[in-house]
Formats: sequence, structure tokens, C-alpha cells
Amino acid sequence: MAGITDLGVAAIRDGFRNGDFSAREVASVFNDAVAKAKGLNAFVIETPEHALAAADAADQARASGDSKPLSGVPLGIKDLFATKGFQTTAGSHMLGGFEPVYESTVSGKLFAAGAGMLGKLNMDEFAMGSSNETSYYGNVISPWRRADGGNAALTPGGSSGGSAAAVAARIAPGVTGTDTGGSIRQPAAFTGITGIKPTYGRCSRWGIVAFASSLDQAGPMARDVRDCGILLEAMAGFDPKDSTSLDLPVPQWEANLSADLRGKRIGVPKEYRIEGVPAEIDRVWEQGIAWMRDAGAEIVQVSLPHTKYALPTYYIIAPAEASSNLARYDGVKYGLRELPPKEMGSGGLADMYNATRAAGFGAEVKRRIMIGTYVLSAGFYDAYFNQAQKVRALIARDFERVWEHCDLLLTPTAPSAAFALGEKADDPIAMYLNDVFAVPASLAGLPAMSVPAGLNDQGLPLGLQLVGRALDEQGVLNAGLALEQRAGFTSRPEAWW
Repeated sequence: MAGITDLGVAAIRDGFRNGDFSAREVASVFNDAVAKAKGLNAFVIETPEHALAAADAADQARASGDSKPLSGVPLGIKDLFATKGFQTTAGSHMLGGFEPVYESTVSGKLFAAGAGMLGKLNMDEFAMGSSNETSYYGNVISPWRRADGGNAALTPGGSSGGSAAAVAARIAPGVTGTDTGGSIRQPAAFTGITGIKPTYGRCSRWGIVAFASSLDQAGPMARDVRDCGILLEAMAGFDPKDSTSLDLPVPQWEANLSADLRGKRIGVPKEYRIEGVPAEIDRVWEQGIAWMRDAGAEIVQVSLPHTKYALPTYYIIAPAEASSNLARYDGVKYGLRELPPKEMGSGGLADMYNATRAAGFGAEVKRRIMIGTYVLSAGFYDAYFNQAQKVRALIARDFERVWEHCDLLLTPTAPSAAFALGEKADDPIAMYLNDVFAVPASLAGLPAMSVPAGLNDQGLPLGLQLVGRALDEQGVLNAGLALEQRAGFTSRPEAWW
């Protein structure tokens, strides 16, 4: 069964249905692969028993002629999703040992569709980070290495770094991720896999540990576009427990996949040509434009004039919402509780709050809480948060105007290939710039996808991003399929772990 880990979601699903292998065989192979890949630190906890139980249920159901959409497919679940009876920490000491008594809507849908869980995937603490270096459980290491033989470990991107590394290393066929300002797309680009952030509200946020509630959105990460479409169908749908959930039917994205882009117009926004971006990014973008033309699309130049304000807008709104959401972690209701030593305080409630939050939160989370508290304060609310919300509306309006001229946008996913761990750890601004191409679509709540497009001179993956109209995941997936077919990306990291 050595070849099973080379199979993606669709291939495992179809092979199981055809009787090529049992679900238990698949789960066992992936459980073994996860156990042997501890050097990546992609998983916070492993749950082989869950994967095997789901596999046994799938095998029994198949024997009686029954099958579910994801029967036989084991998945990794990002540690931001509440999983009943299994530790859910959001990569933070603050939630160490927390075992929910409920299941997130997204993971529940996947399990109801027949999937099993290989484990909980490592991530930046509370999804705050672009390199997976802020996790309390240590950084995830990318399975990729530079072609020049350099020994520096590379980032898999973040915050969904564990998710990206697991798929790229072939220790999971598919995974869940979350995207607040690029946390599915940027790690997908860094690791040579595919990931899609759907329209805000397509997937329920219920049971997902909140970072920035008006931006957070769940999505799949997998080997290719078809696999992402399959997983997204299982994840999406209306949820009355989430007030932002869209009450709309789930389209049949996989069945309607088409790489024929004749009659489509692909926009190329001039504001995404940023000074200082490596030449390799422009080269892969130009190649992507040529591929879109080859697929039958017309290329049009467009303008998104408020793009230059997207990053500062995001880094006002997201920390503001985070400071509000993270106020619940106080050592009283659940999670960590630290009592201060007597020499540091009276031992009263306020001292317990201080000690708990000081010990429970990492440096990046504290930084964002402080920024968020500042911009929401009485003296600065109008000058910062209120103005940021107005600019966010202008950014969304830019996209609405662009759709009068094109159907989709094609841009780079990230401003560079994967960088070395520690390279930007002491420079928060440089780290935040990783999201420069991803943030605008997040602020506007639009579907956006990263597709691997090639390797740079050092043999590291580069991704291209497709952005579509609200609710047009089909258009994004179709264009992604056309791009995928022409890029012919089959590269994979050599197993060193």
C-alpha cells in the first residue's frame, strides 16, 4: 500500500468506492505516515483512533451497499476547529488541555460525510501569524528545502502552516484551514498545494476559535483544484447557529468543473505590481496570464485604486476584533488559570486576570491585543477604527466596479517564495507584508484561491491567486483548473523528515 499516500481526496474516494482498497487500509497508511513525520511538527495531537473508527464505519457501510461523499478519506483538522472530546488549543497555552463537549459545524459536516480525523494540525497562535512561528507548540517546518542545499529550515507559511505542510508532505490527502487575511492562500503558495477561501459566510464559523469575526472563514487545502471542490462541498452550507452564515444551497462545484475559459475576462490589477517584489514573482504572473489566454480567456487591465490602503486597514480592523474576541480568556470560564505570586499582587481577581493572560498569550497575540485595544479606545476610535471601516467599504466598492469589466482577477498569491524560519521573526512589519496580495479579497469577503504555478530558481513553489465575485466559487475553481492543467505542477518535496 506504499502508493496510497500519493493519492488525493478524489482518488481515495473513487478507489474506495471501486473496491481497490479498504478504508481501514487507507487510514492505517496515513496514520503511519503521520507518526513518521514528527520532524515537521505539523500536528499538535494525532488521533489515529478517530481515523480508524471512521474507516471501519465506511467499510461496514460499503459492504451493505451504502457510501457517503467522503467515505474512506482521512483528513487533518486545523487546531482552530472545536473537535468533541479532542484537545482544541488554537495553538495557544491559554487553551492547553481544553477538550470541547461540542463539534464545530465544519468538522461535523466533514465527519458526517464519512471522513475520519488524522489529528489536529499545528498553527500560529489564535491564527495570528504568517510563518507558523507563533505557535505555543513550536514552529512547523516546511517539507521543502532550497535547491542550493542550504540547511536553513523554511516556513510553511501561516497561520495554516501545519495544514499546508501535512498536504505537501503527503501525510494527509486534504485538510481544513482558515483564512482571515490570507492564512489558507499564502501557506498553500509556499508549499506547492491548492487552497481556497470561499465567500464570507459560505462555511459556518460556529465552533471555530474566533480571531477577527468579520474576516474569519474556513476553507479546504488539498493536492489540487478538484479535491478542494470536493471538500468545500462537504464543508459549506447554512448554519442557524452562525448569524453570518449564508442561507443558500450548496452548489455542485465538482460536477460543474470546466477548464474552458472561452468568453471569460480575466482582470490584471495594476496596483498589484509592487516595487521591491522579486522578479520571479512577476515572471510567474506573466506566465499565468499567458496560460489564461491559452484557456480562452480575454485579459483586461483593471485598477483597484484603494489596494495600497488594504494592509494598514486590515491591521487595524483585525486586531480590534481580536482584542474583543480574546477578552473572554481570563482564567475564569475555561482554559488556563494562573495565580500570581504574593509578591506580585494581592491575589485578587484583577491580579489573576493579569497573571493568566501574561502566561497564556504569546508575544504576537499580546501585540495585536494591545493594538486593537488602542484603536478601539475612546480617544482613537474615530481616528483609526472608524476610518478603517470606511476604507474597507471603499476597497469593496473597487471590486464591485472591477466586475463590470471582468469576471475574475489573476494576481500573485504572496510577494515571495517561502523564507527561512527566524528570518522575519524580529520584524513584525516585514512579516505583515506577506499578506499584501491576499488581504484585499478578505476585506471584501470574496472567494479567492491559490494554485501552484511553478518553482523558483531555488526549487521552491510559487503560487498564483484567483479572485472572483461573491458566491462565484465555481468561476474561481474553473479558472484554477485551467491554470492547474497548464502549469502541470507535479513537483513534491523530497522526504527528509
